[in-house]
Parts: sequence; structure tokens; C-alpha cells
Amino acid sequence: MNIRFLLDGLLVTVEVALLSIVFSFIIGAILGLLRYMKIPIFSKIVGAIVDLVRNLPLLLIIFFTYFALPQIGIRFDIFWSAVAALTIFESAMLSEIIRAGLNSIPSGQMEAGRSTGLTYLQTLWFIIIPQAFKAMVPPIVSQLISLIKDTSLATIISLPELTHNARIIYGQNTTYVIPMFIALAFFYFIICYTLAKFAKRFEAKLT
Repeated sequence: MNIRFLLDGLLVTVEVALLSIVFSFIIGAILGLLRYMKIPIFSKIVGAIVDLVRNLPLLLIIFFTYFALPQIGIRFDIFWSAVAALTIFESAMLSEIIRAGLNSIPSGQMEAGRSTGLTYLQTLWFIIIPQAFKAMVPPIVSQLISLIKDTSLATIISLPELTHNARIIYGQNTTYVIPMFIALAFFYFIICYTLAKFAKRFEAKLT
């Protein structure tokens, strides 16, 4: 019974992590590109928002999405509040990784692409991004592993994820404290290690 309850929490953790990874990667890529393109005024506004979010604790953003947004008429249930908070925070972090990756490509690459008749966007898509992506993979994977571990913070709003369910189990019977901590460590390790190994293989294929 306890194992099934714990696995239910694991499923919620995986669902929240996967949705947050997809959304934050898409939004982070857009924000990173907008900052790299240095669009007058707009890129600076995006940069200011990214800097603001990056310098806030994730816990504060979780509280904001769950408790503050309903005050202005935007209501999410617990699950989507957690996804929204993780997406907001991780999008800002990923956008900086992507922007740094793009900036690591020498400006001569852009000039060379434009000299062959490619447009700015074509040069970006076919020349700059493929080269930059190889450099981005390790820090992006590290950030996504942090995201998976950060899902445990959503226990503060009673999201029934892995850590939350483990707390309930050992709260009812204190003899389960150590087994639950071992189980938590095992599940988080398996998820993060699997992602790291998958990323390493993906990175090897790129080189």
C-alpha cells in the first residue's frame, strides 16, 4: 500500500518534471534568441525580466503562482501551479544558457554566412545554432537535473509528488523515516542519472 502511494507520488513528480522541461525549453529558447538578436529596447526588457526571475528563490515563485495569481483572477490547481512556477524559473535559467552558447560562436561565423547570401535568420538557424547547441548540451542537462530535484519544493503547496507522499508515510509511522529517505534518494538518483546518461549519449552523437 505504501509502495503504491509512493509510486503515485513518483508518477506526479515525473509528469510535473516532463511538462516543465518541455515548456521551459521552448520559452527559454525563445527568450535566449531574443536577447542574442539584440532587438532595440525589446531585448533589454526581456533581459530585465530574465534577470529578475533568476534572482528570485524558486519557492517564492511557487507561492506566487499558487497564492498570488488567484488574487488577480488567474487560477491554477496545485499541479499546474507547480508546472507554471518551474516553467517560469527554469525558462529564465535556460535562456541564459542558450544566450551564452550563441555568444560563444565567433562573430565571424555570422559575417561569413551573410557573405554567402544567407539572411540573418538563415545564418542563425543553419550555422550559428547547430554549432552553439553542442556547447549548450552539458549546462542544459545540469539545469534540467536541477529542475527534477526542484519538483520536491512543490510539496510546500501540498502537491502529491514523491517527497510529499514520503513525508505522509513516515509521518504516520516513524519507523519508516529511514526507509523513506532511502527510497527518495533511490528514485531521484535513478531519474537524474538516467537523464544524465541519455544526455551523454546524445552529446556523443553530436560530436
